[in-house]
Amino acid sequence: MASCAVTGGCVSDYIAIAICFISLVLLLARALLPFLVQKGPNKQTSVVWLVIIQIIGSLNLILSLVISVNFLKLRRGDPWKSCYIWAVWAEGPLGFGLLMSCRIVQAFQLYHVFVKRRLPPVRPFLLLILILLPWIGGAAFLHINKPLNHRCHMRSQWVIPVVCIHGLYIAALTGITNAVRHIEFRFHEFKDLLQGIIVSSIVVGFWIGAYVLNEIHEDIPWVQVCSRFLLLVMASILVLVFFSKSVSQPLHSQISLRKRETLEFMTMGQALGIAESGLFVQTETASEVNLNQPLDKLLVHNRFRQSFMAFADSCLAGEGVHFYEEVNELSKIPVNDPVKRIYMARHIIEKYIVTGAEMELNISHRTRQDILGTLDLSHTDLFNHAMYEVMQLMKTNLVKDYWSSMHFTKFKEENLKQSDISDPTGWEYSPRLSSVRCIDDPFSQEHLNKCNSDRKLSV
Repeated sequence: MASCAVTGGCVSDYIAIAICFISLVLLLARALLPFLVQKGPNKQTSVVWLVIIQIIGSLNLILSLVISVNFLKLRRGDPWKSCYIWAVWAEGPLGFGLLMSCRIVQAFQLYHVFVKRRLPPVRPFLLLILILLPWIGGAAFLHINKPLNHRCHMRSQWVIPVVCIHGLYIAALTGITNAVRHIEFRFHEFKDLLQGIIVSSIVVGFWIGAYVLNEIHEDIPWVQVCSRFLLLVMASILVLVFFSKSVSQPLHSQISLRKRETLEFMTMGQALGIAESGLFVQTETASEVNLNQPLDKLLVHNRFRQSFMAFADSCLAGEGVHFYEEVNELSKIPVNDPVKRIYMARHIIEKYIVTGAEMELNISHRTRQDILGTLDLSHTDLFNHAMYEVMQLMKTNLVKDYWSSMHFTKFKEENLKQSDISDPTGWEYSPRLSSVRCIDDPFSQEHLNKCNSDRKLSV
């Protein structure tokens, strides 16, 4: 044991490596499964790169321990095996620090969205860098002072500052979690965050204990073997459980994996329990759909909205109709339920408003910035200006082509059959819908003749 305690390669070392390999495989499977089972979230959102950064931090932490703590029989002559590369940088700011910083960013976002009721003032990527700065500064300080010996061990006076910086990040995460404890989340954000803190605190406690023993008692072989085994196993548990309790996008995990729910939620409205969310329930009769109404009134009718949405999607311009659908669902949420309204509002912003969103709307820069800079995500008028601009675009572009499309023809035929109406004049088009002149309205010859006769009378 004395020999392998110094050079590495003990039986316990290989067992620990096998455990960490299994943990990394499970970690990658857990990260990729939502994207393989169903369509993943938009690649432009912060959700994806936070997941990627957590995976990179996990790999750095595990690999740095394997190389720097003598698990394998490695000679220290090569520059890439430097203790300061692996024991200081890869294990510190690029490993454990990166994992903790990602979780703090997630908790910070929850705090601002649900407590402050506004989007975080700092972009997640920039916030992550700011949170990492103390760790980067500490790593640079250690690199300059060179406290490590040839076996990558520190002297005892350096161990206490290193342990303190680990505890500092745990304390910061605990403080933010305490600030959101009174929020009644719709999903499991607080539960996941709290479990993540409990698990990480216990694991980090064992990890720090093993780290201190490994650094101070490097002259006792059995302590070296046992402590480094515990170091790698605890780190493997940390990266696996810590990632599995991610709160970056709880709705996505619920839609894609559905471990906690037996129902399949295809929209945010359904996940929030909004009545008739994502469904075109045909409750009104055909006679109730009066096409002499403005477009915003027509879209209230489910059958018309379904037909118009299908036409817009076929033209690759359906984002405005989908936006109307989801804002309409938002209006069904009571004002006295701000948490549910915040969920829906944040979903709409991420899907339609932010630059590079999955279905980004063509709205003015001022309207976009007003929404992104709102001080109350639960406000009833949050999307009013955006809705007005979207309706104007649809009236100018889509509606004119819809009247002459097969979608509208099919819509008329189906509704005439259902209502047993033999007189087709009830479906005549009104120019108020899109301000189209009579000569630009080809779907009804009778209506065109009527317009021509009216024009002659006026002359």
